[in-house]
Amino acid sequence: MQTQTQVMLDLQEAMNTKVHADWREQGFEWYRAIWIECAELMDHYGWKWWKKQTPDVEQVKLELIDIWHFGLSIMLVEGKTADDIASRLSASIAGSSASSADNFHLALEDFASDTLSKKHFSVEKFATLLQVMDMPFEELYIGYVGKNVLNFFRQDNGYKDGTYQKIWGGQEDNEHLVDIVKTLDTSVLDFKEHLYSALTSRYQELCA
Repeated sequence: MQTQTQVMLDLQEAMNTKVHADWREQGFEWYRAIWIECAELMDHYGWKWWKKQTPDVEQVKLELIDIWHFGLSIMLVEGKTADDIASRLSASIAGSSASSADNFHLALEDFASDTLSKKHFSVEKFATLLQVMDMPFEELYIGYVGKNVLNFFRQDNGYKDGTYQKIWGGQEDNEHLVDIVKTLDTSVLDFKEHLYSALTSRYQELCA
């Protein structure tokens, strides 16, 4: 877990630097981004008591991955190490019980409130959300790396100036990402390089 956490920290550092070279000095409101993502997550999970709603599990997990991006950014600014983050996450997941996390709405509101009021990121409260959604660390890691690499790929292929094509052969790039990840060995340390290369090949094939 420590090695994979370091990979994610390195990727987040690189993405933030790509967006703004001096991102650490900008005082970006990462906590605000997390709060907004929590609201979007709640919509995907469902909260309206006056109508039948079924949680969209895949979308909820995608929102958790997005929240993790911002959480990593906060922890990078605070100087947290991969060892510290991995240890806290591992201990929290092992110590969490289903009974303490039965009410997803309350768990999410507790996490969002804590983030907004303290302007920080609680690994422990985030781990509770992972437990509620039955989302193991490995799934978080693969989902995070995939989304991060796709974000880089978009930037490198004209996302900022509007020349990037988000639809490849009738499918959105997110769908291609999911398909490609299924064909790769996600356990290797250079998983991200293999993924980027595979995205490049498919993009050139379908959008040339």
